[in-house]
Amino acid sequence: MLRGELYKDSDPELVAERQRAQSLCDEFNRTGPDETERREQVLRQLLGKLGDRSWIMPRFQCDYGYLIEIGANSFLNYDAILLDCAPITIGDDVSIGPRCQLLTALHPMADHEARRQRWESAAPIAIGDNVWFGGGVIVCPGVTVGTNTVVGAGSVVTRDLPDGVFAAGNPARVIRSL
Repeated sequence: MLRGELYKDSDPELVAERQRAQSLCDEFNRTGPDETERREQVLRQLLGKLGDRSWIMPRFQCDYGYLIEIGANSFLNYDAILLDCAPITIGDDVSIGPRCQLLTALHPMADHEARRQRWESAAPIAIGDNVWFGGGVIVCPGVTVGTNTVVGAGSVVTRDLPDGVFAAGNPARVIRSL
């Protein structure tokens, strides 16, 4: 899975790791608004890295957790979904709007039988420093978003975006330099 090769998500080790992550996500999502210390404790158990002064609002969902690294002073708003079948790296000072999705999972397109048999693969996502995603942005597998880039609400990012641009649309395209 981590090498980007085909795997089956029914592998017992992967099932156990997802169940651990689901339990921690459920614990995090049940916290009250005044339980900021408890939220941070749970996130530090769940995630591969949580930078200083970074926080996530519930509801938060992920597959494994330990493949997610979040830099310092970054923020994920309500209802973030991070399918981390491959590493997801989020830089410093990143703002991710509500209901954003970072999706690393891929399924065979042309090999119908492999898809029917539930084979899948994954490709990493990297988000540079000081990036802002408007609400509802979807980032597809294998995408890198450059430093100081802004992605408009509702956009679907299917390919890499350079540093210092505003991009929007489905698929997202560069609108202008910032």
